[in-house]
Amino acid sequence: MRAVLTRVNSASVTIDGQVVGKIGKGFLILLGVGPNDTEKECRYLAEKALSLRVFEDAQEKMNLGLSDVGGQVLVVSQFTLYGNCRKGRRPSFVEAAGPELGNRLYEQFLKDCEDLGFPPQHGQFGASMQVESVNDGPVTLILDTDELMNAPRRG
Repeated sequence: MRAVLTRVNSASVTIDGQVVGKIGKGFLILLGVGPNDTEKECRYLAEKALSLRVFEDAQEKMNLGLSDVGGQVLVVSQFTLYGNCRKGRRPSFVEAAGPELGNRLYEQFLKDCEDLGFPPQHGQFGASMQVESVNDGPVTLILDTDELMNAPRRG
């Protein structure tokens, strides 16, 4: 799974002119699912993302987590995170999970966020959405379970 996590002051997602998800301070998470992903990757990614300490403390150091600042979460499905731009000018999306698996694991990720104490606002899988955010910092991180779960541990 891949996620682009942005620290925001606010974010929202709109479908057909209707705001369907809106948060204040917190994380906007754009989530992509790969063809080999499972519930294990969902839980791992949710735990990793929601426990990151990227909010500033009184000394302006990134030491505070989402729960420390009363933050919220907005999750938007984004299969284009698996876009391959190596050849030509038009991305290929064959490395993204198919719609059935993608939707199932997107829903599982939402459930995992809720189980971890952060019931997420969210978009709708497969819908055409407009996403707005007021980035804070800006702080934006890329999380990829293929890299995170297979990385050697440091001492």
